[in-house]
This record gives sequence, C-alpha cells and structure tokens, in this order.
Amino acid sequence: MLKDATAIVGIGQTPFAKQLPETEKALACRAILAALDDAGIDPSEVDAFASYTMEETDEVEVAKAIGAGDVTFFSKVGYGGGGSCATVGHLAAAVATGQASVGVAWRSRKRGSGPRPWKNTAVQLPTPGQWTRPFGLLRPADEIGMLARRYMHEYGATRDHLFNVALACRNRANQNPAAIMYERPLTREMYMTARWISEPLCLFDNCLETDGALACVIVSAERARDCRQKPVYVHSAAQGLPAQHHGMVNYWNDDPLSGPAWTAARHLWKQADFGPADVDVAQIYDAFTPLVPLSLEGYGFCGRGEGGAFTEGGALEIGGRLPLNTGGGGLSEAYVHGFNLINEGVKQLRGTSTAQVPDAATCLVTAGEGVPTSAILLRS
Repeated sequence: MLKDATAIVGIGQTPFAKQLPETEKALACRAILAALDDAGIDPSEVDAFASYTMEETDEVEVAKAIGAGDVTFFSKVGYGGGGSCATVGHLAAAVATGQASVGVAWRSRKRGSGPRPWKNTAVQLPTPGQWTRPFGLLRPADEIGMLARRYMHEYGATRDHLFNVALACRNRANQNPAAIMYERPLTREMYMTARWISEPLCLFDNCLETDGALACVIVSAERARDCRQKPVYVHSAAQGLPAQHHGMVNYWNDDPLSGPAWTAARHLWKQADFGPADVDVAQIYDAFTPLVPLSLEGYGFCGRGEGGAFTEGGALEIGGRLPLNTGGGGLSEAYVHGFNLINEGVKQLRGTSTAQVPDAATCLVTAGEGVPTSAILLRS
C-alpha cells in the first residue's frame, strides 16, 4: 500500500552553526515554512505533523505559528536519531491511508549552543544506563567506542577504515556551502593525530554539535505531480527493534554487532522493487564513523564483517561503489539527528545536490544504528 503512494515535494532548512540566536521554535517554523514554499503549498493546507520525542517544539505550537488548518494526524518517534526516517514513514502511511493530505516532518535542535543531555543528573537513568553510566560510559561516544573496539577485534577493521568514512563526508562538505565544514579539508595526518574523545574514537569520528532545523513535506503521489518541485517518491519505509536489544549498551546481547539495521533492512527490502545493488547513492546515519560500516553490513551492501574493507579504494566517494552522505552528513555538514540526510536524499534525486551523483534515481536513507531505528528508500 505504501510503495510509491506518496512523495516528498518540499524541503527546507535554516542555516547551520555552532550557535544561532533564534529559539528552537523559531528555527522549526522557518524550516517548515521554507519546505512548504519549496513545494508551493500554503501552510493552511497542512493537516499532519511528525517529529521526534526529543523535539522540544510540539505540533500545537508549530501549527498555530505557521497557520495550519485542522490537524488530523500527528506522531512523534523515539530514540533520537533512530527516529529520523520514521517521521517520513509515519506521514507516508497517514497520507496513503487517507488520514491526512499534507504532512510535515521536522527536527529543530540547538545542540551546539544548548546543554549536553548526559549532564542532567536529576533525570532517572534508563535501565541499561543504570548498569553502564555509573562505571564511566557517560556519553554516546563512550558506548559506540565500546562497540567499535569489539568490531575491530572481531573483524580486523582499522582506524584507516574509520578515516575513510570521515574523509568521504568531509570531502562532500567541502563542496557544500551550507555545511559547517565547507572549505575545511581533512587529511589523514590530521585524523591520526587528533585527540581522543573515547578511544578508539578520535575527534573526527564524532559528529558535529549544531544549531539548526530542517523539514520536509509529504503528499500523495497524485497531488505530487502538480507541485512546484520534481516529486521524490517514498518507495519503502521500515523501523527496526531487534529481539532482546538494549540500545547502544548492547554488550551482553548474544550478538552485539547485529544491530537494529538488520531488522529494519529485512522489512525495507521485502517491500521494495529493487535491492542494495540497485542503490545509486546512500545517506547513512553517521553520528559516529563506526555506524557506517555496521550499517553497510546491516543493509546488505556487503557481508558480515566486511564493512571496514568496503570503505577502501574510494568506495564511498563520488564515482565509487556507493557514494554516501553527499552533503557532508552529521560528521561534516550538520548534526540535527539525521534529518539533513533525508533532505540530501531528496536533493540527489532532484539533481540539485552540491555533490551530485550522475543520473541518481534511487537513494537509501538510514536513521541511527545502535538504537531502535528506521530507514526509507527514495526513488525519482
């Protein structure tokens, strides 16, 4: 029922920076209004919203501020960056089943100028965190650092493989004037001599801390044909939470390196008319570099344990086997819980990316690996 039944017809974003003066609500509204203008749709026609449970700006305030009409569908998805693609999937389902006609998904965040979430000691720790944070795994970087070390031990992946991921994202950001790391090259020497954040992860293995907002607009495939921009169809959507999973502190699971991507991928490809070999460009969630090889394996681009080697020989660059994160990703464009990956996927299939893959017609976009996750397949 969902296959190609809906399309993304508008995208919008604010500038990205370490610190922006506007509130998260103001940034959200700016991104949403830009996306609606991009689509040629009046705000009064919006009747559906989807965002993250971590979003500080709720749909009640957004709907009033932008001048939306009666809203008949709204949802929020949990687990931070794991929810990014699910916001599109929820709206696609709502539009395809007639619950709404114009849906807006968004994420607004002041992570650059705001507090770091793990500094709040007044909040009750989730159950897995009670067994890890008192012993030093305070930050997501620490938790992914543990998974990365296990992956390197099990399969022989090296820091050079992680550098390949960081370099590909930085190279694409160097082409993107909107990226925080625009015109700021990265070299292997810079990477190898950078300070540790949580060994084996150095500074350049970690995403940026960003203020900014992004949004997109979803309508039916029929209506999309009359919108201002070339439609980008939502071909398939999936979420994934494996059995007996414990989030990023998944160390006592029987198979800690088989993460949520594997569960989401099975459902995603089952609904699709094409497979991994047919994907022209990918936008893979990159809060940390090790998430990319883990996702490459989970979504079927290579075999188990082969994600590190897959990155060799310029495979992730334009002209390589799988060009990825062509706007710079969370590592080098901006980190807004992965929403910039959705918008960049749309740009690629419109043919308007700053690092355009020639004749790109299919794109995989993934949400955060290591937490309950989601993914979408887009096609032109």
